[in-house]
Amino acid sequence: MQLEDLETDIAVGGVKPGVEAPRSVVGAFERRRPGRKPFPEHLPRERVVIEAPNACTCCGSGRIVKMGEDITETLEVVPRQWKVIQTVREKFTCRDCEKISQPPAPFHPTPRGWAGPNLLATILFEKFGQHLPLNRQAERFAKEGVEISLSTLADQVGTCAEALAPIHALIRPHVLAAKRLHADDTTVPLLAKGGAATARLWTYVRDDRPFGGGAPPAALYYFSTDRRKEHPTKHLAGWTGILQADAYGGYNDLYRADHKPAPVLSALCWSHARRKFFELADIKATARKGKKVAEEISPVALEAVNRFDAIFEVERGSEPLGAIGPSPMANGLDAQARRNARHDLVRPLVEDLHDWLKAERSRMSKHNPVAKAINYMFEETGRWEAFTRFLDDGRICLTNNAAERALRGAALGRKAWLFAGSARGGERAAFMYSLIVTAKMNDVDPQAWLADVLAKLPGTTPSRLTGLLPWNWKTK
Repeated sequence: MQLEDLETDIAVGGVKPGVEAPRSVVGAFERRRPGRKPFPEHLPRERVVIEAPNACTCCGSGRIVKMGEDITETLEVVPRQWKVIQTVREKFTCRDCEKISQPPAPFHPTPRGWAGPNLLATILFEKFGQHLPLNRQAERFAKEGVEISLSTLADQVGTCAEALAPIHALIRPHVLAAKRLHADDTTVPLLAKGGAATARLWTYVRDDRPFGGGAPPAALYYFSTDRRKEHPTKHLAGWTGILQADAYGGYNDLYRADHKPAPVLSALCWSHARRKFFELADIKATARKGKKVAEEISPVALEAVNRFDAIFEVERGSEPLGAIGPSPMANGLDAQARRNARHDLVRPLVEDLHDWLKAERSRMSKHNPVAKAINYMFEETGRWEAFTRFLDDGRICLTNNAAERALRGAALGRKAWLFAGSARGGERAAFMYSLIVTAKMNDVDPQAWLADVLAKLPGTTPSRLTGLLPWNWKTK
């Protein structure tokens, strides 16, 4: 926010008469403000030609000849336009048999529908993609001259969810067909008597791109009114593979030896482990929260962060801290190549970190906050094995950031929509998040995709539904 205000102040100073926009001088050169990027080529151009002079502006002579032109481009936006499409079906009667002939009525995306697919896609994407509640959409529509009641908008959202169910039914098995999943959850306020209860939004993400997998990425969401462990057990019933998640105990039933068809293997997130040390090393941020902090940064926590960062640098394919030459690690390598690179570059760093943490822990009180951060990686049997499983399997990522990114939109949206109105509303939101986030992960415009799918679904046979999935969908 401060950077935004500073840039605004600079812009204001730059347009005042006689005031030059400030420039920052660094070293031996002067850093000028960057030039503006050209406007996208795909935008239509409207040519406005200023009337040419009839005579020379200097001497008044009429013998002037055009020698060229200068073009100034201005970016403009056309306000949203509403229209009513009238589909006319003419009737004809036969003079011989007296029967009436008439073309069939056009299909609507929803039963007894009155809204076109583009309008429906706008409502859905604004609500679930841009987190704009329906009441605010209704207010905006009214200001544009089209009054649509809140109950009518809500009815269209519900019927659209029913219409899109066949697409969701194809995304779910695709996600659960993965041998490795990212999992996470976040809080969702739920309207209840006397206030708001704390519900949960769960996500399971399939993303094989880091190890060069060919399967399209996708995300699956679920809603629950609490965080009991039976929810992830139910969500992943019948699934087995590698689950990348935090150390939440609700996943433990999946790791049991008697889990069917086979125990799920745990791969824990190094970002979660690093965060505990980083918070102890970030004294200023802790102080802003009003918590009592030490007079200076813990040297052990700071050293732990540096050791974690060295591992992260190698994983990102950057130059390792203190090393000579770049690392061969990079996202997109096949699983075997990633495993080989980790064996040579990452394993020594991890083993050194293990020994160092153990040595530092032996010299601390059990009540020391740094000791608690260390215990997070060792306190349960098999915890360190879950943290280091990525060293022997190139498919596993170092972090669970893929799932956290998938929940970022919901976390930001909470400030806009405040709470879910009901459990069914939460389930509907999870349903729509599965569609919208999957489209985004496949670099598809969710609104354009939803509009096209809603237009085509009534006339699409079940055998051709796969062509409407985000990774198979193509614009016209």
